[in-house]
Parts: sequence; structure tokens; C-alpha cells
Amino acid sequence: MEIRRIDHQSLWFTFGTPLQTESLLFDREAAKPLAAMPTMPWELKMADHRVQLRYRMTENTRVFGLGENLRGMNKRGGLYESFCTDDPIHTPGKKSLYGAHNFLLVDDQEPFGLFIDFPGKVVFDIGFSEHDQLVITITGSDVDLFHFANGTLKELTLAFRHLMGESYVPPKWAFGFQQSRWSYNTRQEIEAVAGGFLKHQIPCDAIYLDIDYMERYKDFTIDYHAFPHFQQLVEEMKEQGFRLIPIIDAGVRIEDGYAVYEEGIEKGYFCLNPDEKPFVAAVWPGKVHYPDFLNPEARRWFGLQYKVLTDMGIDGFWNDMNEPSIFYTEDRLRDAIQLAKDSEEKNLDIDTFFLLTDSFKTLFNHPADYQKFYHQVNGELMNHAKIHNLYGFNMTRAAAEGLQEIDPDRRFLLFSRASAVGQGRFAGIWTGDNHSWWEHILLNLQMMPAINQCGILYTGADTGGFSDDANAQLVIRWSQFSLFAPLFRNHAALNTRNQEPFAFDNKTTETMRNVIRLRYSLIPYLYSEYMKAARSNGLYFMPLCFEYDDEPSSLTDDQILVGESLMSAPVYRENARGRYVYLPEPMLLWRAVSVEEGDLEVMSAGYHHMPVELVETPIFIRRNRMLVMGKPAMNVGEMDLSILTVLVFIDDQAEYVYYDDDGISRGYQRGAYSEIHLKVVRRRGEYDILVDNRDNEQVKTLRMILVDPEGLREEREVTVRKGSMSG
Repeated sequence: MEIRRIDHQSLWFTFGTPLQTESLLFDREAAKPLAAMPTMPWELKMADHRVQLRYRMTENTRVFGLGENLRGMNKRGGLYESFCTDDPIHTPGKKSLYGAHNFLLVDDQEPFGLFIDFPGKVVFDIGFSEHDQLVITITGSDVDLFHFANGTLKELTLAFRHLMGESYVPPKWAFGFQQSRWSYNTRQEIEAVAGGFLKHQIPCDAIYLDIDYMERYKDFTIDYHAFPHFQQLVEEMKEQGFRLIPIIDAGVRIEDGYAVYEEGIEKGYFCLNPDEKPFVAAVWPGKVHYPDFLNPEARRWFGLQYKVLTDMGIDGFWNDMNEPSIFYTEDRLRDAIQLAKDSEEKNLDIDTFFLLTDSFKTLFNHPADYQKFYHQVNGELMNHAKIHNLYGFNMTRAAAEGLQEIDPDRRFLLFSRASAVGQGRFAGIWTGDNHSWWEHILLNLQMMPAINQCGILYTGADTGGFSDDANAQLVIRWSQFSLFAPLFRNHAALNTRNQEPFAFDNKTTETMRNVIRLRYSLIPYLYSEYMKAARSNGLYFMPLCFEYDDEPSSLTDDQILVGESLMSAPVYRENARGRYVYLPEPMLLWRAVSVEEGDLEVMSAGYHHMPVELVETPIFIRRNRMLVMGKPAMNVGEMDLSILTVLVFIDDQAEYVYYDDDGISRGYQRGAYSEIHLKVVRRRGEYDILVDNRDNEQVKTLRMILVDPEGLREEREVTVRKGSMSG
């Protein structure tokens, strides 16, 4: 074991010879070796080719993190497995989902954080087997371990984030509303969906193409029978304000004459079986090979395939089925069919019946199938199970690097289902195939801060739920939370009820129009906060306890902070016309019915029951903070940002830095961005407004709405010129 110090907060432990996962991008040569093992809060055990850490928790210990996972923000009491898993049934007893995010924070008298840089399975037993024991079991002996100490929970998270590198930045239009469904089968259906948004005057920036657009589910192909004149369709949709976003899956169909398959075979770019022949399994297209994304040459080859679609005007993609998902392997299917034949003449009792049914149920993503194929890593074969959690990460890295090579200065929308720490440099994620369950609104909220802690900022859920039938109330309430998420996408599955914003009754359509228009009015703030978090390796979503040092804040797991000014506390129970909230300080509540309508109420610190009608979106503005808003439009590109409204809840002094850039290029990395520094000082009921405009040429007028602790409201209009001024 080697131990090195990275900085005053970060220690790096190396066991054996770890694979370089590239999860973190810090200067490894600058880390200083330590001569002796420092005193650590956890115990270390190494045996049977495994590494195990054990920590004794007190009654008050809380554990945060693990990114995309189940249960509440506090993970205590659960058993979790870090192993990217295509499991669409997200119930509390499950151990893993699509992401492998091995970072956790232990909130105790001396808080600390741990990141396990290991690409295979890691088990986190957080008081599940023994209520006072946190046990982390790493299923291998070659691992990098990072320990973070000497700071608050927020400071430790930022120390970890600092080691990852700058986060992925999507184009600004990707902060607009996005509509998706598995079953938009034809060009006519896409045109009808777009027409629905235009008819009902509901803003939207993107419509998604699920697997229906492909020719027999083959990557980088178009079914021209269902989608004739595809490039023309892309252009016509853009003219109407919509971008088309196609899905790309991990498996490549085995088919002679299919160029992607033939080139992959010719160049040896697919994963192998033990006989060193391309591994065969099945997904949507039937039998497929899996590209070996750990091979840099294969990664570049696959990434450049996206050019087929970018040349047709496509501006974004979502990568799917990249855990990787396996529907079946040939031998396992053959065994199940043989068992069925053998059972045909039998009188099946409970044991033999379940043996038969389980043989078919377990075809899907069987753990043993991940032991059957191999990657070429540094010239040697490596079993997939050892690096499983890197597969989706490197598929998405392939796409990101390929798109950057295709068009170096252009930002593409890109997000993935499977992920691991480090992927946040390349893309975002969505939280996978959820359900139209009220519990999943809460789960969505609880995942967001933990996913951000693991370096992935651009994230959101399938709003309204992917599986099952959503009612109007659920879609409205879920949208009232999702309007705060960077990725705001409504997505549903084949054979479920349509849940587009205009798919219900007229009253629901009106409410959804108001919610989505409200989202567009918030984009100046949401984009500003996202970009500041991305560029500073900071956080966009946070638990309350990251900002407030009090016991109730650390226990609150159904409210989150959004950027530096807002708190979200959505309604997530059916038929509820309100909910309880905890406010660690006085806040201004805006019950927003629409951009133009909604009551403002100053709420004192403490516990409150908050009435919230179905048409109202609760938005909390923190004390001495500002919310910058714009005028909504039918898409982000049409928004007029020359006049901004600034809602200020002020006691004595409030400051805000409003960030903006062109929203399209990577020019912000070269300093091509603007900032407006706002400061409001309140003395004896009078206001001084200071504006320092640094290179923003769009904003001409600020409409200031000033609300004091007594709820008294005053409005000012400030003309913005380059340079400093007061108003």
C-alpha cells in the first residue's frame, strides 16, 4: 500500500496495481508520499483478494452520497452495490441502478469523505447488517482510495469535485423543455407532436427519437420508410424551433452489409469471448456485438460514427442500454428452451414451476453473462466483470470525444443512462426507466444532490414517469419539480398513456403551459447557476445541510437548494393541496401560478404547513438573495433577454453575479462570456442598487422587485449600460 497527500484535505491510498480509470484528473506526480500510515477514522482489512473498510457509526451519524441510488438522501440503513444495472423497477429494496458513483460523505463529529476508484463491484453496507457499522467491501485488491477530511460536508465535496476536472456544458437550448416518447414511430407523428406544442402555445426546444427511427434498431441508420427525407425533417423542425434528438444504443447488430458491423469486425473493435472471437448477446436488434470502449482506437471509431447524424443537422444524442444491457446470451437461451421442452410432459409443482419461470426471467442481465466476455486493455485480455462500471462511461466518452473532433467549437447535447464518476466531464445523465409513481418524484429529488456531488451536473428524470400510466395531477406535480432540473424532459414508454403537456384536459393543458413558461422565465437564473457551478467545480443542487448548520436541516431530505438563491420543496403526494416545510431562515415564497401571477409571502424560520394548490409552483427565495428571470418564448433561441426581472428578498444587503455566454460554442473556455454584478443595499427602508455590467451587450433594462422582511414590496427600473452605475 502506498499513501500520498494531494492537499491539506485529500489523501490518496493505492492498493496493488489499479487500473487507470481516468475518473479523476489531478496531478498525480505532485502528490507527496507519506512515510507512515496516518491515523484514520476507519479500519482497513485486506484478505481473499478483497479490500474492506469498516467504520463505527454513532446514533447521530448520517451518510450522504452514492450518486444515483435508491432510498433517501441519508443512506444509513441500506445495502448498496455499485454495479451499473439495467433494472427498471426502482423500489427501495434494490441495491443498484444504472450508475456506479462510489463517493460518500460521513457526517459525524469529524466529517470525512471517501471515493473508491475501482471499476468492478463495490458493496456499501451502511448499517444494514449491523446498525452501527459502515462496511465497504471492494471485490478486488487493486484499487485507488481517496480520503477527504478537514472541512464541512460542502467543503469536502468541493475538494472531491476539484479532482475531477471541469464539468460538461450543454448548449443553452438544452435548458428548454424537451418531449420524448418511445413510440413516435413515423415522421407524421413527430410533426403532430410539434404541431401540438405550436397549437397550444407551449414552449419546447427538443423532440426525441427513440429506437423507432432506426432501420431494424441498428445504430447510425434511418428507417427511411417511416421517416422519409430525414434531413429535410430535421431542417423543418429547426425552422419551427424544435431540435430532434436521436437515441444511440451500445449493441451493434450482427448483419452482413451493415457497415458499422463489418468495419468493427474488420478492425477488431468488438469485445471478445474466451475463444477470442467477438462476444455475442442480444438486445433490441437481436444478436449484437459490443464495441470495446476501453480500446482507445475503438472508442474513436465509434465516436466518429455520430457524424452520419450530425451531417444531417442533429445537435444532440442520448446514449442508452450501455450498462451494458443483455437481453439474453445464446447458451442461456438454449438452456431455458431445453428446460421448457423437458418440462412439457411433467406435472410441475411449486419448485419445478419456479425453476422453469426463473430460467426465462434470469435471461435478462444475468450476472454470469458479464463473466463471459473480455476487453483488450493495454494489450491484454481483461474480463468484463472487472471493469463493468467503466463501460457506459467510455461509450459516452467516445461520443463526446467524437463530437468534439467532428465540430471542435460546438456544444452538443449529450447524456447517458449508465455512468461512473468522471463521466461528468463528458456528458450528463438521466435517471433511467422510472415509473409513474408518486414515490418517484421524491426519489428524483433525493438523487439530484448526490449525483451532483459525484461530478454530474446536467441531470434529470423522465418527468411524469417512463412506465405505467400517469394521471394529469402527477405530471403537473412532477413538472413543478423538474422545472428546476437542468434536464427537463417528459418521457414515456410504449403502450402507456400519452403524457405530453397537451394530452389531458384543457385545464391541465393550461396548467402545464404555465409551468413550462415559468421554466423558460427561470432559464437566465438556472443557466447562470449551472455555468458558475460547472466552471468552478461547484454544485448546482445541494441538501440543506450543506448551507445550514442546524439539526433540522441535516434531517430534511425532501427539500433541496437550487443554486445560491432558491430552495425547492415540491408536492409529491397524490391529492395533497399542501405540504410541511422546514425553513432554516426566513424565506420569500412565491406561489407561482404563471410567470405573471402568484402570491409573494414572507415566511419565518421554522416549520410550516404550506398550502399549495395544483396550479401553484412553490419557489422559495433565500434571504439576501436574488432571482434573475427573463421573458419566456416558444424556445430558448427566441427569448428576448434585453429586459430581465430581478426578484430580491432583502434584509440588509444582497449580491448576485449574473453569468451569460453565447450558449452554443466553447468560447466561454477562452473567456468569451459576460457577467453583471448586482448589489442591493437596504438602509432604514431605502435602497441603493449597484450594477457593474461586464461585457453583457444584451441586457438593457433590469426590473427590480424588492421585498423586505415585512413583505413590503417596491419596484425599480434600472437602465443597464456597460460599466458601473447606481440606481
